[in-house]
Amino acid sequence: MSVLLFGVSHRSAPVSVLEQLSTDEADQTKIVEELLRSSLVTEAMVLATCNRVEIYAVVEAFHGGLSVIGSVLSEHSGMSLGDLTKYAYVRYAEAAVEHLFAVASGLDSAVLGEQQVLGQVRRSYASAEANQTVGRTLHELAQRALSVGKRVHSETGIDAAGASVVSVALDMADRKLSGLAGRAAAVIGAGSMGSLAAAHLSRAGIGRVHVVNRSLPRAERLVENLRAQGVDAKAFPFDHIQAVLADAEVVVTCTGAVRPVVSLADVHRGLAHGQEPKQLVICDLGMPRDVDPAVAGLPGVYVVDMDRILREPASRAAVDDAEAARAIVAAEVANYLAGQRMAEVTPTVTALRQRAADVVEAELLRLDNRLPGLDVAQRDEVARTVRRVVDKLLHAPTVRVKQLASAPGGDSYAEALRELFELDPQAVDAVAAGELPLVAPDLVLGETRRDLGQAE
Repeated sequence: MSVLLFGVSHRSAPVSVLEQLSTDEADQTKIVEELLRSSLVTEAMVLATCNRVEIYAVVEAFHGGLSVIGSVLSEHSGMSLGDLTKYAYVRYAEAAVEHLFAVASGLDSAVLGEQQVLGQVRRSYASAEANQTVGRTLHELAQRALSVGKRVHSETGIDAAGASVVSVALDMADRKLSGLAGRAAAVIGAGSMGSLAAAHLSRAGIGRVHVVNRSLPRAERLVENLRAQGVDAKAFPFDHIQAVLADAEVVVTCTGAVRPVVSLADVHRGLAHGQEPKQLVICDLGMPRDVDPAVAGLPGVYVVDMDRILREPASRAAVDDAEAARAIVAAEVANYLAGQRMAEVTPTVTALRQRAADVVEAELLRLDNRLPGLDVAQRDEVARTVRRVVDKLLHAPTVRVKQLASAPGGDSYAEALRELFELDPQAVDAVAAGELPLVAPDLVLGETRRDLGQAE
């Protein structure tokens, strides 16, 4: 069984699709319950934020599990399966682990390094655990993801990376316009990055701010915050974008959309409807970009995009922090997967030692029947000798198979061990399920076994 991730996020879908997929806690519980009705899904957890809906499930088979998850999410959202899959991304096994670790670390957020998502992962896991929809696999994965997220935030400056990008962009705009104080600005996108941009503009003494967002109530909430700081601010829906551009001198756009939301025609008409020729600075902080690249060719327009921002020396710290965070995630993924592979081979090793213990006990019982005259001391010495021989013979291969199993593709070594020693697959499964105790060979073949032999 492996972990399958089926997700839709700001990187793969427009806001309208994310809104259609939005879920509350009751919806998430229903989704998981429906998933677990299938014999192909044994564990499930939903991670839902304003920027993503992701389902993590432990599945018996990739294609079957994918079909179940897609059908359930399609029914919940009212979207056809075909429309849903156009915007979805799928990660399986190792790729699913890597994705969750990156999400918990803030590397997949609209604002790089956003800490809020770590709390959202924690709440999603806590809810799934309370509803008993996670088992050993997702429990270990979620706990490790939370640990990785904490480590990234404590060992790097990733928390400040998103704010650093906004700061560098607006510093460049400030230099280009010889100051932002008293000017008119537009913020397109009222999410986390938009809020950061609005805060920077307020501190820079901007004259007025127009906030444009697909969801007008969200734009209005940001406007209320700006007004509380003494800024003249208004909220507008997306269909007012040309009028807003006509008034603005600096624009910050950060919607998280999957395709440009500011077209060449929007900017051209906005400039044409302006009261006088002006210079317009557009800070495109979208990933992928929010602004049609052709806009940079319009006279009087200066586009500050992510490529230009990352070339600035002041943004070097943000780049370094992101690289350091990704290095930590990569190392943690490798360690986690190595541990999982070693854990998978442990039941096989335990079953092998159990098999050896059973063989030794059978031989000791046969010895008792053939040599009933052996006294207790002699019988004990023979038993200890046999145990030492078996333990020494098994030590090297069992230690080595665990080492080999920690490497990618290591599961083949456990399979080889099962074939070579003709281990009963049901015995291995019983150990893995916790139905047989994980006991050391010296305990299996110790005094209790000798007492059993005497009784017979």
